[in-house]
Amino acid sequence: MTMTVRELDARHGATQALRAVSLDVDPGQVVALIGANGAGKTTLLHCVAGLHRPAAGQVLLDGTDTTAQPAHRLARRGVCLVPAGRQLFAELTVAENLHMGLHGTGMRGDAATARTEAVFELFPVLREFAGRRAGLLSGGQQQMLAIGRALVRKPRVLLLDEPSLGLAPLLVTQILRTVAGLARDGMAVLLAEQNAAAALRVADRGAVLENGRLTRADDAAALLADDDVSRHYLGAVRPEAGGRGRRELPAGLDRLTTP
Repeated sequence: MTMTVRELDARHGATQALRAVSLDVDPGQVVALIGANGAGKTTLLHCVAGLHRPAAGQVLLDGTDTTAQPAHRLARRGVCLVPAGRQLFAELTVAENLHMGLHGTGMRGDAATARTEAVFELFPVLREFAGRRAGLLSGGQQQMLAIGRALVRKPRVLLLDEPSLGLAPLLVTQILRTVAGLARDGMAVLLAEQNAAAALRVADRGAVLENGRLTRADDAAALLADDDVSRHYLGAVRPEAGGRGRRELPAGLDRLTTP
């Protein structure tokens, strides 16, 4: 499913959070949305997911205008958001959180179990702690669970808001590489990140938001090699460029992405 944003404006009260933002994410792509805190990244994701009504402009899925559709209807169409802060059900177990991800799908029994098993294959540590309350997991395990809760729905558009927040670098690499694998099997992924270097390493393309405006969009490798981007978003240290490479799909990935 192709996700398209056209000339999107959004407001929070008197504050204009987005200004004429236009962006495309095609099936099989990871687009990294980078920018400082408060640049409008979360607002853009919420507009796409139906959680925030834009003041102007359009959000389209495969050419169909979905700007006014509520979040639950967009979720049924295959748009899933993994929010910042994970927002898990802390008192429910890992397995129960995954089943909550299927709410509204009508899926039960063997079909629901198969979806959960595919997440466990993708993130084996979640199987080990399937009976543990989500609030007792480590930060990295909670992030895996938050992503897994979205993946049980087999989304066609996956929106991730700051998935690296508070995680150790090795865990960030593991999670973002898994995200890249999801896209490679046909999912459209929009990844909002302050950790620009990590995001651009797994992305196909990148887009820079500054004060609600899209100021730059290019191939991820080009942004990694750009002096201005390096100075403002990469800590003035240019990481190895190259964008997303071909990697083996983790176990269970095909069962979460193939209709």
